[in-house]
Amino acid sequence: AIQKQTHSDIITIVEKPGMIGESDAIITAKAGIGLAVSSADCVPSFIYDKKKKLVSGIHSGWRGTQRKILLKTILELKKQFNSDPIDLFVFVGPSISQKNYEVGEDVASQFDQKYSLRDGGKIYLDVLQANIDMLHQAGIPDNQIEVSPLCSFEEKDLLHSYRREGDLSGRALGIIAMKDN
Repeated sequence: AIQKQTHSDIITIVEKPGMIGESDAIITAKAGIGLAVSSADCVPSFIYDKKKKLVSGIHSGWRGTQRKILLKTILELKKQFNSDPIDLFVFVGPSISQKNYEVGEDVASQFDQKYSLRDGGKIYLDVLQANIDMLHQAGIPDNQIEVSPLCSFEEKDLLHSYRREGDLSGRALGIIAMKDN
């Protein structure tokens, strides 16, 4: 299933493969349906619930992070599927590191100060850490969270970066699915 990512906090439950419209988080309990998340600096997260047998893919740039889409997705898993955070396993894919993510005061002011590094009149935002903190806030055990150490901006030969390449940037595509039994 492919979503049209719009930097929103829209969460969609997927019943069949294909295009699903505007959304930045997708969930399915159906085996054999791959959930795709594209990114080129934004934080892609993938969740597996081992007990309820469901998966989710979340796209979170600064807007989605400010809107807490990752936390809202976990709350939606609890509400719709009775998921328990203790049963969730999360992989957070490559994204831009704080040292390479310069933002203006207009963006930085929308986040807790702990996510901003101010240096020489510039502000650098840690969107990745804000998302990791949401996972902890939701109650997911630390040993069930894996975070890619790769920075999309720095890995020129491996990853796309909108900040590095501009409008012509490609996208990385992450997919999560459950096998049919």
